[in-house]
Amino acid sequence: MKPCTISIVEDNQPLAEELQALFDSQPDMAVLDVFPSAEIALERLAAPLPEMLVVDIRLPGMNGVELISALKRTFPDLPILVLTMYDESDLIFDALKAGASGYLLKRATGDELCDAVRQVRQGGAPMSPSIARKVVQSFRAPPSAPGPEATPLSPREEEVLGLLANGALYKEIASTLGISMDTVRTHLRRIYDKFHVHTRTEAVVKYLGQRK
Repeated sequence: MKPCTISIVEDNQPLAEELQALFDSQPDMAVLDVFPSAEIALERLAAPLPEMLVVDIRLPGMNGVELISALKRTFPDLPILVLTMYDESDLIFDALKAGASGYLLKRATGDELCDAVRQVRQGGAPMSPSIARKVVQSFRAPPSAPGPEATPLSPREEEVLGLLANGALYKEIASTLGISMDTVRTHLRRIYDKFHVHTRTEAVVKYLGQRK
């Protein structure tokens, strides 16, 4: 498989160098650029565009959430994996709402970080266990009254969204629920139609927002 090209946005130089060395040591990854701030990333991120961006959420000046929002307007299909020292719920959901594909704590091991990059490349949404628990807990919270425009999800559709929020790939959802990949895609299309969204991240964030 062709190496996945990665750009890193991290203001902590030793950590940025550590991440670059880690990813470059993998046969299926190659680091294109390392940017010390969101502003520099916005200025210089262009052709050749990386296949993935790894972003620190707490950056000097423009923060990671603001960077993700800005990039998604220009590069809507660019996968972005967020790294942070913190696991506050507000940051988690702000990053996901902005368009992040996954969210890991910086204390994750090198193997976990590399696995997360591979999961994002395959269409997954990896999260550190403590972050995944927060997302799952949000699903279990008593739902607030839906707006008049909301269309209820079926129990199976809720199961599919719950697994997506926990970072499962389509094939893992199919295996867990005992259904085919085509059926998973059908459920997702119906969820998108009901929520008037176009991506899995938008669907998860909108659903979590309804249940806060």
